[in-house]
Amino acid sequence: MLLQNYSGVLLEAGTDEAGRGCIAGPVTAAAVILPPNFENEEINDSKKITEKLRYKLRDIIENTALTYQVTHIGENVIEEINILHAAIKAMTDSVVSLDPKPEFLIVDGNKFTPIPNLLHQCIVKGDMKYLSLAAASILAKTYRDDYMNLIHEEFPMYNWKKNKGYPTKEHREAIAKYGPCKYHRMSFKLLPDQLTLDL
Repeated sequence: MLLQNYSGVLLEAGTDEAGRGCIAGPVTAAAVILPPNFENEEINDSKKITEKLRYKLRDIIENTALTYQVTHIGENVIEEINILHAAIKAMTDSVVSLDPKPEFLIVDGNKFTPIPNLLHQCIVKGDMKYLSLAAASILAKTYRDDYMNLIHEEFPMYNWKKNKGYPTKEHREAIAKYGPCKYHRMSFKLLPDQLTLDL
């Protein structure tokens, strides 16, 4: 069972992102404030549960959270400010859009840029320890998956419906065959060294 609260403050938000390791599509973050005494034994780090359970839990989280927000930051911004800053921006934009405003923030990971007048704590592997971080990871993952399923319809040759923009063998073979598209992060290593693109 994950822990309910880190700070002891009532309005504690958790934020997490999905898609940092992808070579196509946005980085997506969510921020969530769960009600006090919220309990759910199935909620865990989104990577540790099945897709079907993630979507079931997303409904529960959205119906019970005091507030939540999800933000996509696209590949153009990722190229401009780099993936770490884009991930922090996605988390920050989600947090500052919350209503009611959080009184304390916990962040999954080890890097974050402070938000004025909001104390925060970074927690490595926090989405395996705290409910709000696990909830944020589930929202970020499912909303990003929905986005990748949508753009899959536009560029089905990359099979984003399956790989969600991660650098799988199949995805890289499709890039080698068809070249990259507008959703690829061009500053990322799209292909292994033995395969090069004529750009």
